[in-house]
Amino acid sequence: MLKKIFLRTLIACAIILTGQLAYCQAPRGFGRSPQVNPDKTVIFRFNAPNATDVKLSVQSEKAPVQMVKDARGSWSATIGPVKPDIYPYNFIVDGVQVMDPGNMYYFPNERFKGSILDVRGDSSLIHSMRDVPHGTVTYELYPSAEGTTGTVLVYTPPEYDKNPKQKYPVFYLIGGTTDTEETWFKVGKANLILDNLMAEGKAKPMIIVMPYGNIEARIAEQKGGLKPADPAGRESAEALARSKTFERDLVDNLIPYVEKNYRVIANNENRAIGGFSRGGGQTLRVGFGNMDKFAWICCYSAYLTNTELERDFKNVVENPKLTNQKLKLLWVSVGNEDFLYKQTTEFIDYLKAKNINHKTLISTGGHTWMNTKLYLANTAPLLFK
Repeated sequence: MLKKIFLRTLIACAIILTGQLAYCQAPRGFGRSPQVNPDKTVIFRFNAPNATDVKLSVQSEKAPVQMVKDARGSWSATIGPVKPDIYPYNFIVDGVQVMDPGNMYYFPNERFKGSILDVRGDSSLIHSMRDVPHGTVTYELYPSAEGTTGTVLVYTPPEYDKNPKQKYPVFYLIGGTTDTEETWFKVGKANLILDNLMAEGKAKPMIIVMPYGNIEARIAEQKGGLKPADPAGRESAEALARSKTFERDLVDNLIPYVEKNYRVIANNENRAIGGFSRGGGQTLRVGFGNMDKFAWICCYSAYLTNTELERDFKNVVENPKLTNQKLKLLWVSVGNEDFLYKQTTEFIDYLKAKNINHKTLISTGGHTWMNTKLYLANTAPLLFK
């Protein structure tokens, strides 16, 4: 308990300090950035008197937007109207990416951390903060691979502390390449989505566990090494080896920790696993390799190749009747502009050909966290029913 209290306090202080620093760096007298107008147009401002070129890169736009410099050295650009959602963005100053110093909200990432634009709707969105009971997100530390300390966020539903004898199903939810354990919380808004769905009676109360997906990077960091470069390909031997490392950490270390410290129903019918991008690939490998532990698999913007399935998961594809008996849900979703659209739809076609039961959602848009929130909002109501 002392560890949890100390960690919460430390994180709260860091957030406060980060916010103060961000606001102190904002240029005085140049207006706020970003400024969301009532008509959903958005004004971005950046103070750089000595810069020769500044562009805005934001995921609501197809290409970087040229910003215009005024007599005071302030650059600005107006976009929109923008569809209400949450969008990562940054400025490109003479070819260098920089965050918005006037905005305290940033995208959790292993590398460059972009700023976040939140365009709110005229009516409440599924990830909006509503006047409903809210769950709790706790930052946890757990014994991880090779003697390291793992980091994970755990969401408990609003009723968790009110019903001390009640046990809950668990949804393990994984981010993508370069995402941290905070991304599903700060960008994916998993906690608010579940709060809202449960308040509407659309989802069962559940615990959500949000781990960090890059175990090798954590080992290197804690043992004084350099963060390893990303594997050359999603199906490379290195990528498969790292996925296996994540699987072993999840199964051998994280699940036992969660089941020791939280009131969970510890069986496969009450465990789900889901993930986006690299986390979607990890989800499929962990889920297919441990159907005795997971009966619910939710894959967002990811796939497995026919070769890998037939080599590593013969029991899944060669006995579809048994697979369909073991899995309560196999979900696959992808955007029609996603760079993984072709591979993911080929994976869906393979599942159809093998008579493996599954549900799909082909949305518009690309490989984005805007789509990921949509996928979570559509799958959470199906879990543990």
